[in-house]
Amino acid sequence: MKPHLQLIGGPTDIGAGTRGASMGPEALRVAGLQAALERQGMRVTDLGNLGGPANPWQAPVNGYRHLAEVAAWNRSVHDAVYAALGEGALPILLGGDHCLAIGSISAVARHCRRNNKALRVLWLDAHTDFNTDALTPTGNTHGMPVAVLCGHGPAELTGLGGTVPAMDPASIRQIGIRSVDEGEKRFVRQVGLEVFDMRYIDEMGMKRTMEAALAGLDDNTHVHVSFDVDFLDAAIAPGVGTTVKGGPTYREAQLCMEMIADTGRMASLDVMELNPALDVRNSTAEVAVELIESLFGKSTLMRRY
Repeated sequence: MKPHLQLIGGPTDIGAGTRGASMGPEALRVAGLQAALERQGMRVTDLGNLGGPANPWQAPVNGYRHLAEVAAWNRSVHDAVYAALGEGALPILLGGDHCLAIGSISAVARHCRRNNKALRVLWLDAHTDFNTDALTPTGNTHGMPVAVLCGHGPAELTGLGGTVPAMDPASIRQIGIRSVDEGEKRFVRQVGLEVFDMRYIDEMGMKRTMEAALAGLDDNTHVHVSFDVDFLDAAIAPGVGTTVKGGPTYREAQLCMEMIADTGRMASLDVMELNPALDVRNSTAEVAVELIESLFGKSTLMRRY
């Protein structure tokens, strides 16, 4: 039976260094996300946008920009995603900047603990997002969510789901990485994150990369996909605040999404960092919608395997 999809808008750029990701949810709606999923036979409910504090656009304090506001937004996200999962729905968080993954994945991890499910997070991104207050060059929390989820951050964020850390580093696979700050590199190595960077993809190909990232899944695994649109090469996805050259091509990204869909295990999704203010005629949102369709099983042919 196909899951009931619930769209949850997180219209904020509170954790970013560039304004505009707050308009991401509406851009995805304008690009026809709900209709595209309904054409695949899905039942889709748009729950509208969450509310939260405005972006005060202030300098960092003790290594964090807008910590109180970031915490408020993530509490709202956590509660909405956890409620959706409790109803048996598949939540799709429409970002907003990637700091909101703290709230969504904290909720998913809490749901998994409650239901004795294993968690696998697939982090599709140009960045590892493993900075801390001591490592960050900017104080922007959209560069910190993975570290926070692994227990490295302020209590206002690390404890959202009731358990610190929210997840074990062994639960996450990062794919498409090609921009990591110097201090962050050492911390990623120290913690032992499993990272499939662009060199790995270049050498091994996307098929073998995804086979490695998806290895070990079983019927008891909840797969959460956190899709930062800057995962894609800047040539096909200009509408993000932190473009990085040399990302996956359109076809590589489609294969990535199709292989995730083939597992039948995806049970929650973030779509993050879409910035219409930097886009060209909403083209990045349209590409994102096409890739999300593939995540939910759209393919050229009916497969027999």
